Amino acid sequence: MAAPPTQRSWWRFGVPVVCLLAGLLLAATHAVSGGDEIRRSDAPRLVDLVRETQQSVDRLTGERDALAQQMDSTHGRSGDAALAAMQARSAEMAAEAGMDPVRGPGLVVTLTDAQRDAQGRFPRDASPDDLVVHQQDIQGVLNALWSAGAEAVQMQDQRLIATSEPRCVGNTLLLNGRTYSPPYRITAIGDAEAMQAALAEAPLVRLYKQYVVRFGLGYTEEAHDELQVVGHADPARMRYASPMGPLGY
Repeated sequence: MAAPPTQRSWWRFGVPVVCLLAGLLLAATHAVSGGDEIRRSDAPRLVDLVRETQQSVDRLTGERDALAQQMDSTHGRSGDAALAAMQARSAEMAAEAGMDPVRGPGLVVTLTDAQRDAQGRFPRDASPDDLVVHQQDIQGVLNALWSAGAEAVQMQDQRLIATSEPRCVGNTLLLNGRTYSPPYRITAIGDAEAMQAALAEAPLVRLYKQYVVRFGLGYTEEAHDELQVVGHADPARMRYASPMGPLGY
C-alpha cells in the first residue's frame, strides 16, 4: 500500500534540512578544533606542574650543593668549620670593640650642675653657663681616663665605644639618641691611681675644678676595688671603616 501524500511530502523536505544542519554542525566543530581532537586539551595538568616544580627544585639544590662544595674546597675546610672560625673571630673582636661587659677595679667620676646655697641663691656674678656641666667638661674627663689606660668606660647606663659621642644640649646630655640629666656618672675600669693622676693634670678638668670652687659645680672621684661596666648593646654602625683583610683578619 502506498504512503499517504502528506507523509511523502514531509520526508521530501525534512531529510535535506537535517542533512544541512548536520553539515553546519560538522563545519563548526572542525573550525573550533582546528582539525584536532575536540576533547583533547593542551593545558598542563596539576600533576605535570608539580613534577616540573620538583625538577626545578632538584636542579637548584644540585647547584647549591656544588657551590657549597666549591667554597669548602676554596677555604680548605668544611662549612661548619668556616662558620665556627668566623664566630670565634667575631667573639674576639666583640671584646675589643666594647660589646662585652667588663669587671675590675676602677674609678667613678661624677659631675653635676651647681646647687643653690642655704638661702636658695646662686653666686651673684654667675651667668647661666657658669652653673651647668658642659660638653667640654665631660670630654676633658673622658680624655684623661683614656690617656691613663682605662680598659672600659661607661657613662650613665651606656658603654662608650669608638663611635660614641656624648653631647650636651642645654643642661641635658645626648648620648646615642638618649637624653640624660645631671648628675653625670662616669665609670672607668683600670688603675684608679693612674686615672686620678691624669685627671689632676688634665687642663680642662683643672679648669672645671676652679668652677667647682667658684660657682658650686659638683665633682667627685671615688676609687673602687670592684666595678662593672656594661657591654655596648646597640648595633655598631661604621660609616667609613673597611675590612683589613678576608673576614677582617
